[in-house]
Amino acid sequence: MISAAIPVIIPLFIGVILGTISGLIPGIHSNTAAGLILSAGTGIFAVYGETGLAVCMVAVLIVHTFLDIVPGTFFGVPDADTALSVLPAHRLCLLGHGEEAVRLSAIGSAYGTVFGLAILSVFLLVLPAVQDMIDWWSGIILIIVAGVLIVWSESPEWSFAVFCLSGILGVFAFEYSWLCVPLTDLISPSSASVLMPLLTGLFGISVLIFSKKGSMPPQTFDGLHVERRNILKCGLIGTFAGSVVGWLPGLSNASANAVIASFVMFEEPHSDESGSTVSALPENNGGPDGSRGYIIAASAANTANAFISIGAFYAIMRMRNGVMAAFSHLKELPEMTFVILAAVIAAIFGYLLTIGLSKAGRLFSNINVRSLGISVIIFMTAVTLLFTGIFGLFILILATVVGSLTQIIDIRRVPCIGAVMIPVILFSFGIL
Repeated sequence: MISAAIPVIIPLFIGVILGTISGLIPGIHSNTAAGLILSAGTGIFAVYGETGLAVCMVAVLIVHTFLDIVPGTFFGVPDADTALSVLPAHRLCLLGHGEEAVRLSAIGSAYGTVFGLAILSVFLLVLPAVQDMIDWWSGIILIIVAGVLIVWSESPEWSFAVFCLSGILGVFAFEYSWLCVPLTDLISPSSASVLMPLLTGLFGISVLIFSKKGSMPPQTFDGLHVERRNILKCGLIGTFAGSVVGWLPGLSNASANAVIASFVMFEEPHSDESGSTVSALPENNGGPDGSRGYIIAASAANTANAFISIGAFYAIMRMRNGVMAAFSHLKELPEMTFVILAAVIAAIFGYLLTIGLSKAGRLFSNINVRSLGISVIIFMTAVTLLFTGIFGLFILILATVVGSLTQIIDIRRVPCIGAVMIPVILFSFGIL
């Protein structure tokens, strides 16, 4: 029996390792790792068959959703799945609570796994029969969410302007995304995603350039400053949001984060007159309206979205991410229950790894934030140029300018999510 299980166990562990690497390196997405695995299918991975390939790619997808919060928390750099959740997580890190932020994210992803499986079973029974109606309503749902985000903001006029401006940038970026060409033949052109420079500029570099003075405070952990009932509440909110956008056509985790922001509000870090990064929220704010609650909800959405994407692929053949697109190239798909079981096992590994790596922030205690920020900006610029070429670098610069406007006019960065929402809305109505 052990020998029969090895062809699946080994690819699972390889997927866990690759998911960990892709999650910890800013700018590297699970889609990239899945593409590399697929391209290697005629080599070493051919030993384990297509079932082994499927298990490996699913493990990458799930583990990545747990680990991608780590670089976002300590470096302030988002990827396509953690755009908005990076803001409150990095804020807690600047207050010395980076380890707590990562642990909260791990708990949120664990809730996303458990609740996501329950929601998936309901979706599979009900939604395929009404999929045509769901497709038509997706754009309207996003318009409603966008309206709530703008109306509930501190400055609806400026929020609307930033939402539209970022949306125009998003439309431009997606329309000409074919210009994203990697600078090396070792990287598949299909791995070049315009989302990386777009979201990195809006929610990453534009934050780093305004919070670059002082030293990183010592990272300590003295427990989770959030009530259990709020953990459950935010976990449920995040799981539901992630599940909905995971099934609806054209939506992403960035859209789920925007939905969550309508219900779980958080305060972004800002700079005082000396340039040092401070926060308007008390450090023990862990309720459903604080940074901690948002981290839990966003992480739950991230992982639940991954599980729902697997179900959506099997039920209605919708490819919700690059990993599922890679699945479509397999000639013989393993049973969905088998793939889900592999995903659950990967989630357990992802949770344990995230908890273990939460202590990594202690290595950055007392490091000069200016030097760290400059290093991260240089690294992300290099990664953008390598993976998306000159056009990706151009989008990165434009996105950084748009993201910086929110700091200049002193509003939250949430409206910048229009860069994703407006193109999806136009696509839903057949305009784009």
